[in-house]
Amino acid sequence: MIPRKVAPSSSIPVIYAAIAGNMMVAATKIGAAAWTNSSAMWSEAVHSVVDSGNSILLLYGLHRAKRRPNREHPLGYGREIYFWSFVVAVLVFALGSGVTLYEGISHILNPEPIRNVTVIYVVIGLSAIFDGMTWWIALRNFKGGMNWSDILDAVRNSKDPPSFMVLFEDSAALIGLAIVFVGTSLSVRLDLPILDGVASILIGLVLATTATLLAIETKGLLIGESANPRIVEAIMRIAKDMEGVAHANGIITVHLAPRHIVVALSLEFADELKTPDIEVKVIELERRLREFSPDVIEVFVKPQSSSCFDADSLHRYGGSER
Repeated sequence: MIPRKVAPSSSIPVIYAAIAGNMMVAATKIGAAAWTNSSAMWSEAVHSVVDSGNSILLLYGLHRAKRRPNREHPLGYGREIYFWSFVVAVLVFALGSGVTLYEGISHILNPEPIRNVTVIYVVIGLSAIFDGMTWWIALRNFKGGMNWSDILDAVRNSKDPPSFMVLFEDSAALIGLAIVFVGTSLSVRLDLPILDGVASILIGLVLATTATLLAIETKGLLIGESANPRIVEAIMRIAKDMEGVAHANGIITVHLAPRHIVVALSLEFADELKTPDIEVKVIELERRLREFSPDVIEVFVKPQSSSCFDADSLHRYGGSER
């Protein structure tokens, strides 16, 4: 059986919305930063430019992941999504955080007063509208029908990085705007230009934290994570309940893409079954697993007696207790 292409991601409309919003915001912030000489606004401008580029990289990764399997990549290109998501996390840290921290430190060492502060407040308001709209779209897309209290767990368990990366980046953008507002207000009111640089450093720290969280989430997927425990348990139950299967020894699952699960099963078949009978059972098992979850795109079955499934295999497979 040839693995299917990766299913289109529901995150694509959200990413397009993020690109449009970030480009408008970036242009506005760059103009405002040049006009007002605000360090914090320059940092936010860099932030929006990086976010725009990152969204384009996510779209590129989703496009690359759709390529069909071939001889060199028999299980497809699904992990391209995870690779480019990790690249985005690195860029947020290296470019976004690095440049803003440098800008903040430079401004602290050579502080200059902010000019035309009204422009900054107007840009903050416009940016909050643009970023708030894309943030809300990303949140609604990711949340779906789940409860608000389950969102953090959903991020940790998600196998679809683009769905929450836009949400993270827009959240960081809104926090950054709040920092710009506070830093600008205090810098002007107290006549302390150095506070503008401090605000820029705080924005850099927000980006560094965001990048670290994104890197942690995508690293596990890039290395290879198993399917949701509920899916694993259900697959084992389906295999165990099949007529002709004496015992389901263990299972390995791995996500090669958000909706691309490979399953390997160790099964002990009834002694009276002959090879053609086992082949029929394997075909039937594949059909049942795909009916249960279309995300299961490849199934490997290893006929194996329980006695041969030793303790090492049990630990490696995470099989059920006898």
